[in-house]
Amino acid sequence: MKPIAQNDFIQSIADSFQFISYYHPTDFVQALGRAYEKEQNPAAKDALGQILTNSRMSAEGHRPLCQDTGIATVFLKVGMHLRWEGATMSVTDMVNEGVRRAYNNTENPLRASVLAQPAGLRKNTKDNTPAVIHYEIVEGSEIDVICAAKGGGSEAKAKLGMLNPSDSVLDWVVKMVPTMGAGWCPPGILGIGIGGTPEKAALLAKESLMEPVDMDQLLARGAQTDIEKLRVAIYEAVNKLGIGAQGLGGLTTVLDVKIMDYPTHAANLPVAIIPNCAATRHIHFTLDGSGPAVLTPPRLADWPKVNWTPDTKLSTRVDLNSLTPNEVRSWKPGQRLLLSGKLLTGRDAAHKRICDMLAKGEKLPVDLTNRVIYYVGPVDPIAGEAVGPAGPTTATRMDKFTETMLAQTGLIAMVGKAERGPVAIEAIKKHSSAYLVAVGGAAYLVSKAIRSAKVLGFEDLGMEAIYEFEVEDMPVTVGVDSQGVSVHETGPAEWRVRIEEIARAGASASASASAIA
Repeated sequence: MKPIAQNDFIQSIADSFQFISYYHPTDFVQALGRAYEKEQNPAAKDALGQILTNSRMSAEGHRPLCQDTGIATVFLKVGMHLRWEGATMSVTDMVNEGVRRAYNNTENPLRASVLAQPAGLRKNTKDNTPAVIHYEIVEGSEIDVICAAKGGGSEAKAKLGMLNPSDSVLDWVVKMVPTMGAGWCPPGILGIGIGGTPEKAALLAKESLMEPVDMDQLLARGAQTDIEKLRVAIYEAVNKLGIGAQGLGGLTTVLDVKIMDYPTHAANLPVAIIPNCAATRHIHFTLDGSGPAVLTPPRLADWPKVNWTPDTKLSTRVDLNSLTPNEVRSWKPGQRLLLSGKLLTGRDAAHKRICDMLAKGEKLPVDLTNRVIYYVGPVDPIAGEAVGPAGPTTATRMDKFTETMLAQTGLIAMVGKAERGPVAIEAIKKHSSAYLVAVGGAAYLVSKAIRSAKVLGFEDLGMEAIYEFEVEDMPVTVGVDSQGVSVHETGPAEWRVRIEEIARAGASASASASAIA
């Protein structure tokens, strides 16, 4: 029974968060590859191609898969006989020191997204601490650790329901998933917790996401337990919704469904859903006193052979420096564009400050006339980069600012992730604007289209400042056109029908084959 050195534990935490920032779990990326191969919707297949190419680029370049490098979540199973060597800190402080080292690593800096005083000042802690830590005391003298980096976009789509004992979990989940929109960056994994109390169900849902992706194996051997049967039923029902990659419509919305359960009160049936996005990031290690964790990099040979490049034949090139409202009005839903020129950035904090300044009659630091704004909070660059990974953030958070921005600033288009809500779509239609979709989960790939970056306003907001990017062939899709038509509504609706037709055709072919036999 060897004691565990404090620094071995801290360094293992730091190494883990660096490791998962640029390596997808192999089982997850291979499941993405299978989804890519079978996808029939060109828009969804293109999105999957970008995500897979981004994954390989991140693994090779040791740069983050996503600009949202997550809130640090740690599951600890601490042996009750464990002894520490040279410990001068609490276990919580050790974990936070590891997170601090990881996120402040100068060779691969990770974006600090954690804000203190969430109901007040919402001030960035600068090092992504504190982590969210879950403890369990178990038999033994080792410490079992799972480190996960969970992005805010997928966390925002979590659902909790207190069902009646006679209610159907399957029906409730299938009802909830469409309300989650595409801000959780499908295709991903649904983690579902059932039972206990409300907070226990949520914790079970989160913990279930740490399990290996094994739906294909489960389908091949057949479900044997009630939980396995429920997993399969939810997996099949959710994919029949036709939501597809990035919510554009398609065959695959979820790669797997994970479920953990716990005994509950006779009067209750708590159920929680927490999705994992296309930037799934977690790792598991155990320390036994023999030294820090040894993290073995995955083999790049196991990555799907996908190399996405901009399709200049099917895409329309757009010069942002000479873009006019008339050109914006000519764009059609689902049209692929390649943006070049000067692109402004701004997200939640910048939008709120702009709207507050307009209400006070104050002059803005940037002229937005005939400009396009990109909803992004990039990672800090390293040597040789104009900017770090810079994928889109969820656009619906800017919905309440959209009317003011379009009516009072001269802005003519926006770029973000996932769908827009009714309020934003109405404003886009009213002002003959447009909303463009960039792929969530392709942040490092997108950053390669950015040639230069400089801060033009609100520098105190850090990653939420207003930047001006010089971009070249940045890939986007028209998500909402000037008439208010949204591909996040038309795409899934079309593919729900197509999936039903595919299923009917398959059933008919099977019946014919049986008759012949």
